Amino acid sequence: MTTASSAYWEPLWSRGRRYRRITDAEARLLDEHLGPGHGRPALDIGTGDGALARFLHHRLGYRATGIDFAPSAVALAAAQDTVPGPSWQCMDFAADALSALPDTAYAVITCRLVYRWVEDKPAFLDRVRRLLPPGGTFWAVTEIAGRRGDGDPLAHLGIDAAEAETLTAGWSAVRVVDLDVLRCYALRP
Repeated sequence: MTTASSAYWEPLWSRGRRYRRITDAEARLLDEHLGPGHGRPALDIGTGDGALARFLHHRLGYRATGIDFAPSAVALAAAQDTVPGPSWQCMDFAADALSALPDTAYAVITCRLVYRWVEDKPAFLDRVRRLLPPGGTFWAVTEIAGRRGDGDPLAHLGIDAAEAETLTAGWSAVRVVDLDVLRCYALRP
């Protein structure tokens, strides 16, 4: 079993594991780098509990779709909807047909705290690029290696310099903002 599989993540979500919330600083960056959605489509890859997809939908005005390959995560995201909001789909972005998505192109694609776990990063990024039209934005948030102290049990979570280079190569515009142990990337085709 790999960490890039439903078999790894499903038990964590089904047992109630939860992950880092979106901070006010991160929300400001999303607003600044993505801007108003005006009903344009947005895709949140690895949506988990759906917090980022809901932010895109309700706060920024995108027509958001959240996907995750853990059925418990998708169920949790859908269960939190109190008003009509994002659509939710159980899907493995790295393996399933992109034609299964509700749109053929997305103004914004987000990937928050997921990129580190992707096994074939170049193939993943190729799939993202196929869904982004000119002017679109890929918003990726990941930890950076070496930002946590040596004694921190989560010190291993960050991506290294080579993985960061893979992430940023080949985009026409790259904007990077650091937030504590996280790095936020706004990448444009």
